Amino acid sequence: MRIFDELGIDIGYVLLGVAAFTFVQFILVIILLIKNKNLKKKYKSFMAGSDGKNLEELILTRFSEIDYLKLENKKVKTKLENVSETLLSTYQKIGIVKYDAFKEMGGKLSFSLALLNDNNDGFIINSMHSSREGCYTYIKEILKGESYVVLAEEEKLALEQAINSKNYME
Repeated sequence: MRIFDELGIDIGYVLLGVAAFTFVQFILVIILLIKNKNLKKKYKSFMAGSDGKNLEELILTRFSEIDYLKLENKKVKTKLENVSETLLSTYQKIGIVKYDAFKEMGGKLSFSLALLNDNNDGFIINSMHSSREGCYTYIKEILKGESYVVLAEEEKLALEQAINSKNYME
């Protein structure tokens, strides 16, 4: 008591502080007891009807299932890579322009269709429709987004659309 008097500390505040600290510890002990009880319930339900041997068999079964799933996942990844590689060579970029080739007939029955793969390789089909002479169809090869044959304005537009179209593999 003399020490508190020499330091100028009121003993009532010290007792109040110790009481508050004890109360907080009491609450924490109650919380821990509740959590421990819940954990024991979970443990008992987990171990109900099982002895060590059954539990070991269950764990080994789960590990073998995990190994099987890993193997299957690897197979699926390989197949997906093969599909992705194959899709890169398919025609996936498209551009089409409809137009009236000879201006004598409405309806824009002529068209230029560009089909390209991921490397912008493919072809352009140009179909020109005439009411008097029928329909003429031409095909022009495209390599890396360029043609080695002169393109008509509609074909250039269709090629530009195809090159700028969305690649669905990305």
